[in-house]
Amino acid sequence: MLVVGTFVMRLELGREWGLLPLLVASPAVAAALGGMLYTLAVGVLSGAGLFFFVLDAQPGTESHRGAVLSLVAGVGVTAAGLLACWIRARRDRELAEVRLVAESAQHVVLRPVPRRVGPVGLSMRYLSAASGARIGGDLYDVADTPHGVRLIVGDAEGKGLPGVQMAAAALGVFREAAFEEGCLAGVVRRMEDSLARQFGDEEFVTAILAEIKPGTDKMELISCGHPPPLLLGGSRPQFADGPGTGSLPLGLGGLAHAPSAPYVIPFAPGDGVLFYTDGVSEARNRAGEFFPLAQCASVTTPGDPATLVGRLADEVARYVGHAPDDDLAVLLAYRPEPRPGLTTP
Repeated sequence: MLVVGTFVMRLELGREWGLLPLLVASPAVAAALGGMLYTLAVGVLSGAGLFFFVLDAQPGTESHRGAVLSLVAGVGVTAAGLLACWIRARRDRELAEVRLVAESAQHVVLRPVPRRVGPVGLSMRYLSAASGARIGGDLYDVADTPHGVRLIVGDAEGKGLPGVQMAAAALGVFREAAFEEGCLAGVVRRMEDSLARQFGDEEFVTAILAEIKPGTDKMELISCGHPPPLLLGGSRPQFADGPGTGSLPLGLGGLAHAPSAPYVIPFAPGDGVLFYTDGVSEARNRAGEFFPLAQCASVTTPGDPATLVGRLADEVARYVGHAPDDDLAVLLAYRPEPRPGLTTP
């Protein structure tokens, strides 16, 4: 449209209006808006218009010289636009390949959580604080082992690549120890010993581990410096605090006088246990007030437990009023009611 409009205006208004620079700039505009074929088409059309004005001008006149210079400049702008389009297309291809590799790495580090493992229903939501990223320092995993369903939710110290590396190290040890250790305390000891060797002096992972043995209505928990989970299903949500609330994170356990102690909470049909990271518990609004997790609508209003974590993540985002400043991970483990149609956790 720019080329045609400029061509028509030049014919109608005459040479003295000096509209040729608009034709010269047309391929540059096309390169910014479209791809190589679009830029080439606009460049050819613009060049044809400039060539017409070269033939239309009287040779040797100032108007003729200006038209020739505009034609040469138009060819140069078209070539530069095509080069810019080629570089952009190559960069887009490289970016797509990098994203594909990142997504593959995400599935290796943070595997999708199944909707159900034995009698336990599961629902997961994860948001990374890094712009454009799908993985960060928060970690989670669920394992269906001979000892029962075991899970972990944690938060590696730091952000970016160092946080991802620590999270990957912690998950690697958990996935091995969860199947080999006979008790949950053994899993924690195995993780502590391994991560203490791998981490530096100021590197650690806060985590909470849980175990649900077959045929029981209880859940065993061990906290390693992580916020307590929220117990749902009773008269009102309440935090499941235990003796490990003040324990040290994984990687720093050697500084403690005693290992983290396990504790047991009820986990009968109709109950739910909400695990989360500090992206939820430490989220603040513009007034500096912490997010009221135990009183928020997502956990106090009956609803489908499979969608609770999504509703909670959206509610946190609305409360904060902007993109998350920290990684956010929410995992809900629940026992469905034996009666059909009842969906509250």
